[in-house]
Order: sequence, then C-alpha cells, then structure tokens
Amino acid sequence: MVRLTKNISLRGYNSFGIDATADLMVEWSDAAALRTFLAAEGAPLIAQGARWNILGEGCNTLFTADYHGTLFHSTASRLEVVEENDREVVIRVESGLLWDTVVAWSCERGLWGAENLSAIPSSVGATAVQNIGAYGTEAKDLIQRVEYIELPSLEERTIEGSDCKFGYRESIFKRELAGRAIITAVHYRLWKLPCPKLDYGTLRPEVERIGEVTPSAIRRAVESIRSSKLPDPKVTGNAGSFFVNPILPRHQVEGLKERYPSMPIYEVAGDPERLKIATGWMIDTLGWKGKTLGRAGVHTHQALVLINTGGATGEEVVALAERICREVEEHFGVRISPEVNIL
Repeated sequence: MVRLTKNISLRGYNSFGIDATADLMVEWSDAAALRTFLAAEGAPLIAQGARWNILGEGCNTLFTADYHGTLFHSTASRLEVVEENDREVVIRVESGLLWDTVVAWSCERGLWGAENLSAIPSSVGATAVQNIGAYGTEAKDLIQRVEYIELPSLEERTIEGSDCKFGYRESIFKRELAGRAIITAVHYRLWKLPCPKLDYGTLRPEVERIGEVTPSAIRRAVESIRSSKLPDPKVTGNAGSFFVNPILPRHQVEGLKERYPSMPIYEVAGDPERLKIATGWMIDTLGWKGKTLGRAGVHTHQALVLINTGGATGEEVVALAERICREVEEHFGVRISPEVNIL
C-alpha cells in the first residue's frame, strides 16, 4: 500500500520537533507497492531535477525550512529468520521497522551482536545508510546484505555488506548510491555463541553491576548509560550526536595531544596512520556545555548533542552549530562537521 499526503506537518516526523511542512509525503508498506507506484505514477517525483529525499525516523534530520519536494517514508516492518545453523541466525528486516525493536527481538532470544546498539533511535534502513555505531559495535559488523530499489531503473537490487563501503558513519548509500537507491530491507547476521564487547567507556562496570553477562543484561546496561547522558527527544528535541568525531593523520593528533594531554584519542581499525579525536571533548573544553544561543542549546551532560530548548527553528540550530564549528577550528585547528542531515 502507498499513501500520499500533501502539505504534511513534519513536527511528528523529526526528533528535533521542528515545525515544518513537506509538499508531499509518500508512505509505503512494502517494496512491491512502492515499485508499482513509482512505475505507474511516481516517476516525476524522482526525475532528474526533482527534489526528493528519504525520511526514516527523523532522528538524524534537521529541517531548516518547509520542504518543497517529496519525502519517501517506509512503514514496511516485517522481520523474518531467513538462515539458521548451530552458530548463527540471519534475519531479514524491512526498512521501516524501528532498529531498537530488532535489538529487543535479538536479546530476548539470547542472540549476540546487536546488544551494544540498544536505544539508538533509528529505522532499519538508516542503519545501512549511516552505519550506526555505539560502544565498540557498528552496524557493518552485523549487516550481511542490503536490498534496495535502484533509481531511476526501478530494478530491485541486492548488495553484499562487504561491498557497501562502510566507514565511520559512512556507506555507499551516502556516496555512489546517494540519490540512486531506496533501501527496502536489511539482512543482519546474529550469533548464538557468546561474543560480548564490554571494553568501551563505562560499559563493563555497568554490566558487572547488573551481575550477569547476557545480551539482555548488556542491553539494560547500554540503556542505563545512554539515558543518563542523552536527552529523551520526546521531552527535549534533539537528534543525538550532532557532530562526527574527526579522523585525522596520526602526526596531527599527536601534536594536539602534546598541547592538550587530556584530549581523548582513539585508534582507527585497519588504519594505523590515522586517529579519531573526540569532538564532544573539544566543545566541552570551549565551555559550550549547557549554554544556549537563542532557543537552541548544547546539552548539559553531552556536548555532542544540540537541543531545541523550546520553539527553536532549524535556522537557530544551524546558527549554533556553525558558531561551535568556527570556534573549534579557531582554537584547535580542527574542522568538525555535522552528522545530522540538514534539509
């Protein structure tokens, strides 16, 4: 089924709670229906020069004005086991299902791999676009393959996870296939044998406090840590981490470390010549934590998170982000960029 809504309010479709509208929202419940619609009457909506975008849960999107174009939103939500053996389970999940529902399903069955990615407000489709990550795990560690509709041919395609060019908050869907693919389903590989990842931040002591090492216990620990640091978007508008952590040449980071010994740095898997630094630490060092600019502000417990303190426009959030970027570059000589999709 495909449902079309003109001049739709987006307040309930973005976690910043920005009051904006879209000319047209196309909601689709399964890939076949979307493909049929595009072939029959939707081609002009995705034609060259037409403005369109894909909107998942709106948890990584900031609207700066009314969206004069078409937004495609998946409501497809089926989850099914497609492969299973003594060691692993492969599930196929349609793109509109909430990612945390997948994590809960996995943990309830004692399956390993997804637990560290608990409480991330994302749709399944977005996990493959953004390569979501937390507590030492990334979506790429689980994604076996991705199904998508190729545009403008409308062919149904499948791409292996190993070919998705996953990187830190990066994928082929943000580069070569940007504007050329609508993700319809993602296949994830989960494990039956224990493979806990606890050596990130305060995760291990929180799991030890719970008293057992199971997927469900790790999920509870992650939920507890995240809720203590991150604001609930249902209460305070935000999109989680607003900025990415820069990955820089090792010599540049080592120079920064000499100047700022307390600066956190992280190794980059597979790339010994580069290191990742903490944007939140730099923003906090500049004194931005808890401060506001107009009706936009920086969260009191996590400097990576920009918030809507009440009635903020997208332009106000962008103005705050630009000011922070400018001060970080002036002070540290490091350019930072948004993780959030600004429309």
